[in-house]
Amino acid sequence: MKTELIKSVFWLSFCLFSVFLSKAQTAYFVDGYHGGKWGHYPPQYTSFMVEQLQRHPDWKLNLEIEPVTWSWAKQVDRKGYNAFTKLIADQSDKGRIEYVNPTYGQPYLYNISGESIIRQFAYGMKELKGHFPTIQLDTYSSEEPCFTSALPQILRSFGFQYASLKNPNTCWGGYVRAYGKEMLDWIGPDGTAIPTVPRYAMEQLKDGSTWETVGNYNGKVYIESALADGIEYPVGMCLQDAGWKNGPWLGANNGGYHPTVYTTWRHYFEKVSIKRNLAKWNLSQEDIQVSLVWGSQVLQRIAQQVRKAENKLLMAEKWAAMDHALYGTVWSDSVFRGAWYPLLLAQHHDCWIVPYNKVDSLDWAAKVRQWTSVTEQLADEVMASGDTLESIVPTTLIVRNTLPYERNDIVDYILPDAQVDTGLVVLNAKEETMPTQWSHQPDGWHLLFKARVPAMGEALYRLAKRKDRPVPFAKVLQEGEEMAIETDKYTIRLNSGLGGVITSLRMKDRMDKELVDTRENKGFNELRGFFYDEQRFRSSTEQAASIALLECGAVHLKLLIKGEIAGHPFTQRIYLTKGEPRIDFELNIDWQGQPHIGQFNEEKLRAENREKAFYNDRYKLLLLFPTNLKRQHISKNGPFDVTESKLNNTFFSTWDSIKNNVLLDWVDVRDGTAQQGLALFSDHTTSYAHGEKHPLALNVQYAGKALWGRNYGVDGPTQIKYSILPHEGDWAKGQLWYANDKLVNPLKAQIRSDCARKGEQSLFNFSKPGYQLTSLQCVGDDILLRVFNAASDGAPLKIGMDLPVSKAHLEDLNGKTGEDLKITHQHNKSEVFVQMPRFGFRTIRIKINN
Repeated sequence: MKTELIKSVFWLSFCLFSVFLSKAQTAYFVDGYHGGKWGHYPPQYTSFMVEQLQRHPDWKLNLEIEPVTWSWAKQVDRKGYNAFTKLIADQSDKGRIEYVNPTYGQPYLYNISGESIIRQFAYGMKELKGHFPTIQLDTYSSEEPCFTSALPQILRSFGFQYASLKNPNTCWGGYVRAYGKEMLDWIGPDGTAIPTVPRYAMEQLKDGSTWETVGNYNGKVYIESALADGIEYPVGMCLQDAGWKNGPWLGANNGGYHPTVYTTWRHYFEKVSIKRNLAKWNLSQEDIQVSLVWGSQVLQRIAQQVRKAENKLLMAEKWAAMDHALYGTVWSDSVFRGAWYPLLLAQHHDCWIVPYNKVDSLDWAAKVRQWTSVTEQLADEVMASGDTLESIVPTTLIVRNTLPYERNDIVDYILPDAQVDTGLVVLNAKEETMPTQWSHQPDGWHLLFKARVPAMGEALYRLAKRKDRPVPFAKVLQEGEEMAIETDKYTIRLNSGLGGVITSLRMKDRMDKELVDTRENKGFNELRGFFYDEQRFRSSTEQAASIALLECGAVHLKLLIKGEIAGHPFTQRIYLTKGEPRIDFELNIDWQGQPHIGQFNEEKLRAENREKAFYNDRYKLLLLFPTNLKRQHISKNGPFDVTESKLNNTFFSTWDSIKNNVLLDWVDVRDGTAQQGLALFSDHTTSYAHGEKHPLALNVQYAGKALWGRNYGVDGPTQIKYSILPHEGDWAKGQLWYANDKLVNPLKAQIRSDCARKGEQSLFNFSKPGYQLTSLQCVGDDILLRVFNAASDGAPLKIGMDLPVSKAHLEDLNGKTGEDLKITHQHNKSEVFVQMPRFGFRTIRIKINN
């Protein structure tokens, strides 16, 4: 009886305390708009915002509007634009408008490179300052799940002070894990911290919805629950779609909880929730619980086009900077602006989540094709300058390496059929014959040869008449249904009776240890998926395949597998290269009619249904890579980060159980003692699959209904490129960042009939492995380089430069000058020393003695 009395008194006290708090404590709400010219923004909408601000003097706006919108708004709504510029001029904590996402194309961030994220902010902020000279960018916030784990160091370097991890009204593509209370320090992988309002631990996903949390409206239950959880100044949020006509989101009653006050994020951080002795959260990429229609053909193509353009453009910038530094050519800012702008728009989140929606007269998918083709063309033109082939003999080949490490890799140079003499061989500067191979392909003759090229530099080679017959670098033996291959790196066996899968892969430098697990699976490279019209899983191993040796030369081996899965023919090309541990693949599936691949048929899909077929990768068409590795552990890269996965498996089937299974560039599976691993590389951002009883797998195809009931079918062949890399140790010891760098930055040759170039030369070199040169640009007479510590320790890196450096200093992304760096000189060369933690980046400005 006494115990019951105590409980009653406790609950009565708690209720009275809650009532007291709810009566006394003010709640806050972050309102505003999200969208823009490309996403959604009616021509007269600037005037609408101004009118609403005038009509509601207590209302505040937080804006996530594409920066390019304002040039257009100035043309179509000059009166509204002029009035808006006056209102936004007040950027104090008392101001009524704060810009919270200045990125040029509002990308999701987690699905693009770290360097692209930097350019999104840099170009967007420059555009905004051209319209609003007094603008202050203090808080990062987004209505969509536009987040990535490494954002703190990027934001801080641009001068941001605060962040929010809420996106409570637009969670179609996911949400951040509910964690913490009023505020915390979001810690990035490099250790950078930024004060952040999280999605509170008590901020649940809303019942009956697949796009909202309870924090999208200041209802009484939400606010009172937050107060009871110790959140002294609770805040809700909704950045409305530009085009909505609500005005203030909470309506005439300011929501269900009173009192509620509209606020900018800046005011909330600086005048309301001002405590800064905060709990720390080392947010992982897996805390960003996001999902798109991975495996759909339309998204696959978008991701491929964006990745290809992104890689080409960054390589072209380095190429042009090398031309400027080595040969005095003119660096063109306008060319690179013209290449970056369309790429940044192709990274827009709407391209990825609503690819079928119309923008102008085209849908987003068509716009991406259009935008990325512009970027690629400009990048190709930059790297084609100087190629003056007139005749194949006599010729000089200039081979260029755009990475800061010496390389001994294969060069692949394409020549028109009419100009080829395949009796030629490549010689180096010492007149030594290099391993050379000629390969005839649909786009012409390919000259393949091994070249050693200094870091960030060039080497000269020439063509001459061949004296000796070339010797193949690999041995190939056909044994019934099996083909056995031996190279300098591997012994491999493929089985045509099992659809061409790899049944054995042994690394010669790992005591011939078998990597393939065939106990529960057929082998590497099996295609398997659930074709729901048949209500069963189908596999490429069900039908025998043909395996043909297309080439086996001095440097390159190419196999062609022709098989079938569920009546759909496919081809797989496998490439093995002399001296290269990476094995490359190309897959082409020639769909016969419209396949239906996924967990179940969703012809009557409803948005409110939490279970959706497109979530569950277990049933999609996958490429399987079963390994013999014990106690497997997954690592995966993200923008400026590597995540050590804590997922038991990657599978989920409902909106409220989303797991981050995103593959950006690579995913790695290793054994529990980090002795050996297998990395999987993809030519596009997609998803991977893995579990305790499920091998590492690459998502190839989903075909069925998905978001908003759209049918994500196929409209032609599925074509993807991927690679595997067996390696020793973990991902860092295996140098996976560098392996990917080499994959996307191939050695590139130019052929000239008369060459005025110097001999072998190097612009930069890094003294130890584990670093990336993510960017190289020219700014006036200075060189600006950005270095990322991808896999090294925190000890100083020495950057050797074949340049007379007068000064080197760090520079923040907002242009603020940082500390001077130590420089040593010897003759006409310099060494610059810079230090950064793992996953940190540094921007360095180099001044040259003229």
